[in-house]
This record gives sequence, structure tokens and C-alpha cells, in this order.
Amino acid sequence: MNPAGGGAPAAPTKTGPHRHPPRGGAPERRSTGFYRDSPLVLAQRELARVAALIERLLDEPDVTLPGEPASAPTGAHHEALRELVPRWHFAMLNDLSRNSLFEEAIKHAVRRGGHVLDIGSGSALLAMIAARYGADLVTSCEIVRPIAQAAARIVADNGLADAITVVNKSSDQLVVGGELPERADLIVTEIVDCGLVGEGIPPSLRHARAHLLKPGGTIIPKGARVLAAPVDSAYLWQLNRVGYACGFDVSHFNEFASRRYFPILLHAWPYRLLTTPVEVLSFDFAKDPLAPGNKVVEVPIEESGTCHGIAFWFELFLDDKRVLTNEPNNRTGHWDQAFQCLPKPLAVRAGTTVQLSVAHFDYLIYFTPLARGQQ
Repeated sequence: MNPAGGGAPAAPTKTGPHRHPPRGGAPERRSTGFYRDSPLVLAQRELARVAALIERLLDEPDVTLPGEPASAPTGAHHEALRELVPRWHFAMLNDLSRNSLFEEAIKHAVRRGGHVLDIGSGSALLAMIAARYGADLVTSCEIVRPIAQAAARIVADNGLADAITVVNKSSDQLVVGGELPERADLIVTEIVDCGLVGEGIPPSLRHARAHLLKPGGTIIPKGARVLAAPVDSAYLWQLNRVGYACGFDVSHFNEFASRRYFPILLHAWPYRLLTTPVEVLSFDFAKDPLAPGNKVVEVPIEESGTCHGIAFWFELFLDDKRVLTNEPNNRTGHWDQAFQCLPKPLAVRAGTTVQLSVAHFDYLIYFTPLARGQQ
């Protein structure tokens, strides 16, 4: 992949649901048009190897890290766990609005005596909510072993071990008649990042609908839409690009710049939205194919300026009444907004229209400005 060039980066190859994909690019081409031995796939293999080493470390007796006194409160086990378990889990669990909205949605959807599948256990909070409101059987799957182990302990501590089974697998590894005694009446999940798809909710639900959910079963969340706007902000641009530092040309460092979206808090930086946010994607998780695709969106420019990138966020429809969002004015939620730098800043003028190609993959949304007539 040419970091300075245009076009979408190679689509992420799936490493299993509930994981953030590594990033990368190029060589041997498959018939699908993506690359088998690309830096992306090689990076994924390396990360899988490192994760396996960390998990092996967790099976060994704990040791004090080099340079730390024997009485230090953190050892190698703790450091390994910190690498495996992102800090955002704590912010998520303390997000009162998120918790209460999920509880209300699950309360109204659970059928007493039914079977619930929770995809991406985390702390098993959603699984325990389902058991609280009458599910006889809850299967909760989690791909990260220490998190799955912690979830099982939390379930037991809350007296729900008879109702909830935590399985250390990704949802696409579950088999009805194996880990699942039967298909689920209800699927609940929140494998959602700041850009909606980065944790793999499309492929996870695509598989679960086909193989794990009863016909006519319910999915929470039921759908989502993505809103986006071009942004004028040299400050945000400089989070991912560089030219000169102390008079030296350090622009070659831009080969490490991300071409994908990354999380930002818009309100923490000076910025201008150059248009009213527009809907660029929508998903019905019960009915849509949830396959990768591409569309062109017309964006009317309302303010003249320089478009440095595209800011976007989601509205997550848990059911017909309850909506979670990470839009910029929501200062209490735990999600940031998503931002993708353009390859080059684009001057725009009020009263004109910009065409955006919006490509969505299993783990990625990618924006490309189009020249007129280029579709």
C-alpha cells in the first residue's frame, strides 16, 4: 500500500469477531481483489503470536519486572493483562446512559424462559441483565481468555452461574448442539467502536443470524446509521501528519500516518464542520446483507474552508425507542468520535457540492472525495 496515495486501504482480513483489526497494505493478490500476504495480514499474524505469548505468560508464576522492587504492586502478570484488556472497558462500564438503555431494551425483549446469546462478554454485564429479566439460559462468548475468565468469576459472584455460561470463543466458532444447546431467541451485543464497525459487528451478526439465531429471533441492537461531515481543522490534521519540526523536514515520518479512521474528541480541538452532518450509511441488523459495499454521497458545502478530513459518528438503535450515540455534543458517553484524514487537504467553497465515495468493509469505513464524474 502506498501511504501517500489515494484510494481505500486494503480491507481488513478477519481475525475473528470482537477484535480490533491491525492495519496495513500489499503484495500477493487473491481473486477477491485483496491481498493474502499483505503487511496487514502479516501484522495480524504477529499480533496473534504476541497475544499467544502473553497468554502463556499468564500461565507462568508471576515475577517482578526488571528494575522493580520485590514489593512492587505490579508484576509481569499485571503488565500482560494490561496489554490484553484495553482501558476503555472501565469507561464503558461506568457509562450510565449506555448501561440503562441496554437494560431497558433487554428487559423488553427477553422472553421468560428463553435462550439469549451475548456476543462479546466483556464483564458479562449484558448477559447478567438478560438473566435478571427472565432468560433461563444465557450463553456469553468472549475471545480474550483473561476477560472470559473474569466474566465467569463475575457471573459466579453474582449468583448467576446456573443461568449463564461464558465460553472462551468468538461467536463464529460456536456450534448449535455444542456450546449452544439450541439457537438463541435473542442476541445482544455491543461490539461497536467509535466508527461503528471497527470491532466487527457486521460479520459477527451476519454469521449469527445464519447459524445461531432462531427464525424470527430478536437482535439488540436492531440497527444503526452513520453520520458524517467534512471538517476544517489543521489541529486534527496534525494529529496524523507532520511537515517540519525545529526547522527540519521530517515529512518522511508520514509513512506511518494512519489512512484509516482513528478516535478523537472533537470538542477537545478547534474545528469547524463545513456542512450539517449527513447520513452516509445505515444498517438494519436483522434484514440487511451486512456485506461490504460502496456508495457515493452528495455533501452540500455550507461554509467555505479547507477540508482536512471527515468526522463521523453513529446512532445505535437498540430497539424502536432507545438510541445510543457518540455524536459530538454527547459529552457523557464513553465513545469518542471517528476521524479520517484526507490524503491531501481539499479547498471547498460554500454553495458547492462534494461527492464522497463511502466504502464499508467488515471492520472499516473509508471515505474518498471524488472529482466530478468519477464514480
